[in-house]
Amino acid sequence: MANKIDSNATGLRFAEEASLGVLIGSPIWYPLEPNSYNDFGGQIATVARTPISATRQNKKGTTTDLDASGGWNQDLTMSNLTRLLQSFFFAAARQKVTNYPLASVGVAMGAILASADDYTAASGLSGILSGALIYASGFSVSANNGLKVANAASSGTAASVADGLADEATPPAAAKIEVVGHEFASATMDIAMNGSLVRLSRVSGAFDLTTLPLIVGEWIYLGDDTAGNRFVNNVGFARISAIATTYLEFDKTSWAGVNEAGTGKLIRIYFGTVIRNEPSAANIVRKTVQLERTLGNDANGTMSEYIVGAVANELTLNIPTADKVAVDLSFVGIDNEQRDGTTGVKSGSRPALAPESALNTSSDFSRIKLSSVSITNANVTPLFAFASDIKLTVNNNVSANKAIGTLGAFDTTAGNFDVNGTMEVYFADIAAVQAVRNNADITLDFAIVKDNKGILFDIPLIALGDGRLNVEKDQPIKLPLSTNAAESAYGYTLLFTAFPYLPTLAA
Repeated sequence: MANKIDSNATGLRFAEEASLGVLIGSPIWYPLEPNSYNDFGGQIATVARTPISATRQNKKGTTTDLDASGGWNQDLTMSNLTRLLQSFFFAAARQKVTNYPLASVGVAMGAILASADDYTAASGLSGILSGALIYASGFSVSANNGLKVANAASSGTAASVADGLADEATPPAAAKIEVVGHEFASATMDIAMNGSLVRLSRVSGAFDLTTLPLIVGEWIYLGDDTAGNRFVNNVGFARISAIATTYLEFDKTSWAGVNEAGTGKLIRIYFGTVIRNEPSAANIVRKTVQLERTLGNDANGTMSEYIVGAVANELTLNIPTADKVAVDLSFVGIDNEQRDGTTGVKSGSRPALAPESALNTSSDFSRIKLSSVSITNANVTPLFAFASDIKLTVNNNVSANKAIGTLGAFDTTAGNFDVNGTMEVYFADIAAVQAVRNNADITLDFAIVKDNKGILFDIPLIALGDGRLNVEKDQPIKLPLSTNAAESAYGYTLLFTAFPYLPTLAA
């Protein structure tokens, strides 16, 4: 037997459950990179016997309860949070067409023939529109990777693109295509202002904008690195407030909108995977997981422990100054299991961790904006220019359900979906202080862009608290704020978007 096991010998993974406490068939154990742990495992409660006795000694007690929980801290990367966020939002991701969807087992890409310029797969490719922007990655032949434009509507097994593909008989298992945006036909789209709201309007052709895989409240990026694929003055992130056959209307934009014709231009928009707390009960789903922590090896193999029936409880996004973005996550489970090397880890595939860069708070933030809510102005003046610290917390207020005859819990109950946080900003205008006093309707969004990918968080409705100015000698005046989010006009409190591809211009 080893004298000790070092922490560096441990590892952390999670797998999705089909129902509470029951893994899906052929589970995939997705790898994680914890920086530290917090209350991970099962805490046993015992009660001693204390009979009246002349010896005044307690008798050995008995086990009465088990609390299973798992918490850890990790760096934020572009993709390591997306799948788990479904559990925290109690919602399925609204993902665009891809051969590797989050909701099901992926389908490997088939052979590519240069003569056909088709991406093929056994299934799963239906729903790609003509004009869709497809991002391909993981192919062995470089010509088959990168951004492509669909030149016809796809079938379930083939997606035709205008770009020249090369022969590739057997693409690697990791080869992937995903719809990341749309290119409109030349000279068909203009910007037409609706008061101070911005409309991307169809001025010719017959394309129906309601057929795009978009919802009200979703964010897109309007524009492209190629000048012929973007407007001159209307470029940037935008939130959709209305979708009609002939237009998309935006009530939040990162630019000041102006009327502009798209004469001679192939206007492009980019979009991604959306996760939000769903306003419709039919779309609310509890996605539970099992957490696996390996604990090094004994004489017979890998030792491990599991949090079973783990329900996402609390997530805190930490955004300090001149540092990396980190996330604290915690789950409440119904049971805790331990396995020695003879028993081994649970069955399933365990893919290797794909290397990704951490996201920093100095150069990777493309946008942070705290402003008043407006239904008539898409580009409201922000309440501050710079922030020095932001914390955003999502809390499902999960509690374990205990019962006679059950060690641990038989289920869990979720409370309100609370979204709150704190931020400290540099004071520049009294408007932010007045917004606190007046209990104004406030909104916050921020986007992080790196290596042509992006993530965006949007909180449509916030009540600000605190607001007492911090004035110190020889220091800039700062304003600490608390942010308490509420259900917005869109029906949700928090929305997250993961952009698989963004133009370099978005950074």
